[in-house]
Amino acid sequence: MQQRSPSRLTTVRFFLSAVMLAGAATAHAQTPPAPGESPRIDAIRKAGVLRVGVVNNPPWLVQNTSGSGEPWMGSSWLLGKEFARLLDVKIVPVQVSHETKVPALIANQMDIMIGPLNQNAERAKIIDFVTFSNTSVCMFGLASNPKFTNATKVEDFNQPGITMAYFSGAGEEPLVLQNFPNAKLRGVTNSGSVAPIEEVLAGRSDVAPLNRMLWPNISKKVKGLAVFPKENDCQDSKIFAIDAGMGVAKDQAVYLDWLRKVEARMHPQLAAEEVRMTQTLK
Repeated sequence: MQQRSPSRLTTVRFFLSAVMLAGAATAHAQTPPAPGESPRIDAIRKAGVLRVGVVNNPPWLVQNTSGSGEPWMGSSWLLGKEFARLLDVKIVPVQVSHETKVPALIANQMDIMIGPLNQNAERAKIIDFVTFSNTSVCMFGLASNPKFTNATKVEDFNQPGITMAYFSGAGEEPLVLQNFPNAKLRGVTNSGSVAPIEEVLAGRSDVAPLNRMLWPNISKKVKGLAVFPKENDCQDSKIFAIDAGMGVAKDQAVYLDWLRKVEARMHPQLAAEEVRMTQTLK
């Protein structure tokens, strides 16, 4: 009978050990802190529920109004359910508004705001984040307009020969004013659309910003438009990028560290769910 060489046996044993260690590390990362290590987790276990702050915020968190199935959908809900599963408690939504979500979190009306929340320096002073996504902007224009299609970098839109439309008072306004001072800027009133599409279609503007999440659906509904950057249908855009994440109250290091480890393991699944939900946006 042929004997296995020592080197082959060593390789097999090393491989199996590596797999076992990796599995053990993953399992350890998902195991919630033991009793006494995190006051927040102790309180959640005692209550038997994980209170999650919710507000309609597509594509991450969308309320299901069909009357059947789970009350919420999206990557935020997926991750929130996983936290509850690992803690062996029930997930309980706490409805808030965009205006009250941070105050309610600080006031201990929830254990985590699954929202998600756009991360900025001001919020970082009062809450901590479990980052799992980001939001950014696409630039769109007519596919027949060389002023738009000849652009190879976003700075190409910052020149006197370019007219850029944006909604006055929208979140993009200060960013547009700051980053495109050399372009001819047209602030227009939002009449209910998701972006200044009519401005572009009518030829009054060469380019306009649009939330990247909304582009895939808009491109299907409105023919003749092109997008920048065009790679991956603009879903990897870094223009005006802002990280998005779940929020927890400050000074909960053990709880926060565990939440982040669970998110890291779930991240590929969350990204896939975000893509799926993005395709349904209108």
